[in-house]
Amino acid sequence: MTWTATKAIRIALLDDHAVVRHGLAARLTEESDFEVVGAYAASKDMMSALRALPADILLIDYSLGANDIDGLNLIRALKVRFPASKILVSSSHYNPATVALAMRAGARGFVGKEQELSELIAAVRSVAMGRVHLNPLMAAEISSMLSSNGSDEESTNGDSLTDNVELSPREREVLRCCLEGMSVTQIAEKFARSVKTISGQKQAAFRKLGVRNDNELFKIQHQLQDI
Repeated sequence: MTWTATKAIRIALLDDHAVVRHGLAARLTEESDFEVVGAYAASKDMMSALRALPADILLIDYSLGANDIDGLNLIRALKVRFPASKILVSSSHYNPATVALAMRAGARGFVGKEQELSELIAAVRSVAMGRVHLNPLMAAEISSMLSSNGSDEESTNGDSLTDNVELSPREREVLRCCLEGMSVTQIAEKFARSVKTISGQKQAAFRKLGVRNDNELFKIQHQLQDI
């Protein structure tokens, strides 16, 4: 399918880093079939603008500023409020667990910020045409992770671990952020708590769940659906 000038792909861009935001907007504008209709630093600004100036593709960062909405809830909110738009994520949080969570929440593609810009441009076109875009290596890693999780799920009869574990509200907050790929330092900034406090809450939650590290947490994330 060939895009014409009258069928330019309208892109709204969301990234809280000014250099990244302006750099991406400038590069995307170089493509004759792309039209950047807006570039925003905060989710509320994007949502407000989209009501008057809709976009085909919402190209968003997964982890925004400390006072902004988290990645998963942002994807869910955009999907509900702007169902005609397709969500494409570009983020430095590029690991199988985070990508899988984003895709499950409603994203149509996910590109790591360390990947070439040509990958992102291809992703925009692919998602605009109604396809799902993932790097083949990432897709294979996610498939492998979900296969291994599926066997674990059968052995637990699909029960949620949090049904039987007394996690405090703050421990649940920290776990949600961990599953979104955030570091202890980023979580501390988000909730205006000390790194020591966040680290302690994370370790307390890990002990209650019987996991020792982030990798083990990601392996049981399918059992934490109500966290």
